Amino acid sequence: MTGDSPVVTVAGREGIPVVHLHGDLDDESAPAAARALGEAVTSGADRTVVDLSGTSFADSSILHVLLEAQRNHAAAGSALVLAGPFQPAVRRLFEVTGSVLAFRMTDSLETAMTC
Repeated sequence: MTGDSPVVTVAGREGIPVVHLHGDLDDESAPAAARALGEAVTSGADRTVVDLSGTSFADSSILHVLLEAQRNHAAAGSALVLAGPFQPAVRRLFEVTGSVLAFRMTDSLETAMTC
């Protein structure tokens, strides 16, 4: 871990909720991420984008939050799209856990907005 303080922000862009997750994300930042993603799924948008490009580290608690958000979005008929570019530690979390196939992942925020 690099010690970057976690930051969770939400912005709307072209009617799409964008949840920005930055810094080192772990069990302390998981509740804020879960709240932001929970609010996003109720927006009625056809997708929510999670910007992970500024995330330097994420642990299994954040993966759990993302998987739960994926289930909630699917149940609501909405897509959850993860946007990079992904730092090596973040990409490794998805690869090692085998969860990379559970998500729609793109290499940029721009691609995530239109895929």
